[in-house]
Amino acid sequence: MAITEMDDSGADPFDAIVDAPFDSALSERYLVYALSTITARSLPDLRDGLKPVHRRLLWAMRQLKLDPSSAFKKSARVVGDVIGKYHPHGDASVYDAMVRLAQDFALRYPLVEGQGNFGNIDGDNAAAYRYTEARLTKTALRLMEGLDEGTVDFIPTYNGEEQEPEIFPGLFPNLLANGASGIAVGMATNIPSHNVAEIVDATLEVIDNPHVEHARLMELFKGPDFATGGVVPESAETIAAAYETGRGSLRVRGRFHAAEADKAEDREAGIERLGGGQWQLVISEIPYQVQKGKLIEQIAQAIADKKLPILEDVRDESDEQIRIVLVPRSRNVDPELLKESIYKLTDMETRFGLNLNVLDASRTPMVMGLKELLNNWIASQIDILQRRSQHRLDQIARRLELVEGYIIAFLNLDRVIEIIRYEDDPKAVMMEEFKLTDRQAEAILNMRLRSLRKLEEMQLRQEKDDLLKEQDELEKLLGSPARQRTRLKRDLNALRKEYGEDTALGRRRTTIEEAAPAVEFSMDAMIEKEPVTVILSQKGWIRGAKGHLPLDQEFKYKEGDAPAFVLHAQTTDKLLLVGDDGRVFTLGADKLPGARGFGEPVRNTLDIEASAQIVSVIVHREGQEVLLAASTGKGFAATTDSMLAETRKGRQVVNLPGDAKLKVARPIPAGHDHVAVVGDNRKLVVFHLEELPRLAKGQGNKLQGYRDGGLSDATTFTLAEGLSWAMGGKGDRTRTETDMWQWKVARGGAGRLPPQGFPRDNRFT
Repeated sequence: MAITEMDDSGADPFDAIVDAPFDSALSERYLVYALSTITARSLPDLRDGLKPVHRRLLWAMRQLKLDPSSAFKKSARVVGDVIGKYHPHGDASVYDAMVRLAQDFALRYPLVEGQGNFGNIDGDNAAAYRYTEARLTKTALRLMEGLDEGTVDFIPTYNGEEQEPEIFPGLFPNLLANGASGIAVGMATNIPSHNVAEIVDATLEVIDNPHVEHARLMELFKGPDFATGGVVPESAETIAAAYETGRGSLRVRGRFHAAEADKAEDREAGIERLGGGQWQLVISEIPYQVQKGKLIEQIAQAIADKKLPILEDVRDESDEQIRIVLVPRSRNVDPELLKESIYKLTDMETRFGLNLNVLDASRTPMVMGLKELLNNWIASQIDILQRRSQHRLDQIARRLELVEGYIIAFLNLDRVIEIIRYEDDPKAVMMEEFKLTDRQAEAILNMRLRSLRKLEEMQLRQEKDDLLKEQDELEKLLGSPARQRTRLKRDLNALRKEYGEDTALGRRRTTIEEAAPAVEFSMDAMIEKEPVTVILSQKGWIRGAKGHLPLDQEFKYKEGDAPAFVLHAQTTDKLLLVGDDGRVFTLGADKLPGARGFGEPVRNTLDIEASAQIVSVIVHREGQEVLLAASTGKGFAATTDSMLAETRKGRQVVNLPGDAKLKVARPIPAGHDHVAVVGDNRKLVVFHLEELPRLAKGQGNKLQGYRDGGLSDATTFTLAEGLSWAMGGKGDRTRTETDMWQWKVARGGAGRLPPQGFPRDNRFT
């Protein structure tokens, strides 16, 4: 028999088991976890723009008295205090958060001043916390101003042994100034940094005019101002729409700027002239959150993969300032095309997904537009102002109580001394005789003898007058919302002077300007145009020889192989390889292997079926028509534009039934007006080119009818000039028959025997 263990109370532990459906129990517990992640980890508070870990870090540093004028302390000391007293999480996560607060390329206005290796924009990590030191910045002190003035509530820490502030009360608008990013459960936030002077301007406008239009706000509030600078190439309408709803996507580009260039236009374009017509591009700023080392690797990889054939080299010449040098392959390269290529192929252009998702004063997550965000922040600052004023009023009241007691003591000094000397309970006697409160009597008894001077009485009366005056001003302030707004505006203007556009920290770093229409970007445009001779063998080995060599030149082939196609092209051309299975493949002439050897099998580059044979190689020309004819006797005309394939699998252009094969793929020269078709039965038919259907894909229409056999060859020609064919034998002798009227019939006819001397192989060429 099983024995059930009892606890000390004698209760059966199984009595505590709750019988509940698994799905409801799981959803309830997951909801608790989700809410904890949202409110206590991932989303920033609207009022101070901080997550709990950042707030606890700064609070711990304040408790350690690490202000800007004090000495640095080891980061390990700070991290130890944070995880021991306030934030019960891993030391690595806390130190990572601290490092980010100290990186001037991560935060627009750093809150921690670091000493030692705190990482760099290349992507290198910070040194371990036992090696680095830190202290607070002036901005962090601005954010924490008023903590000792009753402005915010203090809550117990996780173990109840300490107290920590719920938020920071400072006037510094940290949420928008430094931004935030985080992923919670079912929601995320991504807020860029902004310029403090512009935030203050927009806030003052909302205070003065609560019904201000969003368009007016965006005239003052330009948009993101990233720590790493760069350019936001979006229109004002796009940026305004994103900030109106709190959601949007903005492009961020690095900056091309050549500080050493002689001409202003070259400096702005990032072009350094080297003499002899040579030049190079200089990148001086990179997009926010892009690692410099990774960007250089991407550019180098694009060169290696021949995705940037117009770029010769990339060099990193950075010191304290970023300087990435791009060397073009030729001085004839278009700088704007090179820039556009870099933007599209690398992280020199990224997208920042704006998502103004924050916790409001009630700790409720909410996506807000700019105006709503500013309204809520103003409300929180007004509340802090009221609490600070009330706290000061309470202090004044307590001090006035003591000052009035002191004045009474001075006016009755001899009697007070007598009571203290001779009475057994002087406190009670004084309270009764002079109508003093307990605090006043206790303060009088604790007075030092050296304070009993005439001058001290005068100082007390002056202090009382000053306190009463300050009390009156504070009461008026608390009783007047207009005075509160005026005080807030005064404080904001003082903050703006500290972070103005003329200061090193306040100067705008990111340029916001709508980009000019992009240079049309294509790989063809980046290929240097050079003549090339294309050589394709019967067994499918392809190569490209530099220059336009004679087409009748003897080329070397592997043993047992022979020439199939030899033609002239340019490296910027696209080659269409037409298979007898009706599939067309596209190959760039610039990607052909060199002609030093036998080349490479074309099937290494294109997925051509092993059983398929290449029937034609055509150079793509825009609008060029091609005659396509199958062994079934059906055919049509298609443009090379519609035959281009984007993948190595090619494009099925001609649909072939059963064992049918594509016999003809021949470009139609300008001026040709008739089609000639010959069958295996040696019958020839001629019809007008207009009768040939134009299709992008299909089987086509019947060109010639057969009882047996099928189509042998087809071509186009100009009727007035006659039909020509090769004579065979040595040389390029041809024969032309000009009198073709007797073979001209409607498309689809059976035809008749060709003219005397027509080749026995039934081929026109």
